[in-house]
Amino acid sequence: MMDLLIAGAGGFARETAAAVRAVCQARSAAGRQPPWRLLGYLDDDPALHGSRRAGLPVLGGLSLVDRYPEAAVVICIGSPRDHTARARVARRLGLPPDRYATVVHPSVSAGAGCTVGPGSVLLAHTVLTADTTVAAHVAVMPHVVLTHDDVVEPYVTIASGARLGGGVRLAEGCYVGAGALVREGVTIGAGALVGMGSVVLRDVPPGEVWAGNPARRLRPARVPAVPGSIPS
Repeated sequence: MMDLLIAGAGGFARETAAAVRAVCQARSAAGRQPPWRLLGYLDDDPALHGSRRAGLPVLGGLSLVDRYPEAAVVICIGSPRDHTARARVARRLGLPPDRYATVVHPSVSAGAGCTVGPGSVLLAHTVLTADTTVAAHVAVMPHVVLTHDDVVEPYVTIASGARLGGGVRLAEGCYVGAGALVREGVTIGAGALVGMGSVVLRDVPPGEVWAGNPARRLRPARVPAVPGSIPS
């Protein structure tokens, strides 16, 4: 059993804590040792330090990760207002891939040939049908459906209820809003943002905001298109 720290203390962090508890309970019910012992949250907001959120303490800022060299970490930071924050935090922490926990809720259905990278979180009732690739530090909210041959690159966020057709590619750091539908074979470019409820029928260029039915360009994204270009 490893200690586990959650980077961030917002809504996604608390949802991830609930998923971790569900994993541990399922393992215990099956007579197996739980994989993690939740220690608490790390968050740079000093107003949160010393408080408790969803039953766990906010231990301090992100720099405290150095005090726990044996603990696993999962980064649960980011929102539509800044959907590239997770990439910045990962670079700032500078941890090797094997320090990151991969959290998959017990209700997730993953078919043959599906893979999930380190630091990624798949929340309740997500479905991966077959040969779906989810890279590192991906956030997948509840009731998302990823179908055959989809490729989800690092730092992508997929909000609740989104549905992807077969062969879709979500490029690094993009954000797919709640309830969005993405046609088979479409690519969402790096750093792009697709609005909630959108119906995406053609490729979305990097660094653009698209929304509507059918989805169309609204404006440039207000954050850098390529997560690797963001200064720490």
